[in-house]
Amino acid sequence: VQLQASGGGLVQPGGSLRLSCAASGMIFSGDVMGWYRQTPGNQRELLGYRLSSSGSLGVTTSVEGRFTISRDNAENTVYLQMDSLKPEDTAVYYCYLDQRGIQYWGQGTLVTVSS
Repeated sequence: VQLQASGGGLVQPGGSLRLSCAASGMIFSGDVMGWYRQTPGNQRELLGYRLSSSGSLGVTTSVEGRFTISRDNAENTVYLQMDSLKPEDTAVYYCYLDQRGIQYWGQGTLVTVSS
């Protein structure tokens, strides 16, 4: 399984950005796809996830209402829509896929929120 993330960049406070992460390889129904982020000196923070079969969603409270995770099962792609961005959202964002307890990671994409 390989994950390819894209969509990071520089955005002004209050702006929006959408990240994409496409998975390739042997993908199964029930695989979980989601997003983490990491700032220097800190552990990775789980932002949220989607289950393939039921579409159940989990979003961490720190970004709830501003970030939305969606998934295109046919394309094996998960998206992270980020709105009302704040400088403290500046981080490297990682997508992941959990397949029966085995995690696969994308390469990370940098999001910088600054004026």
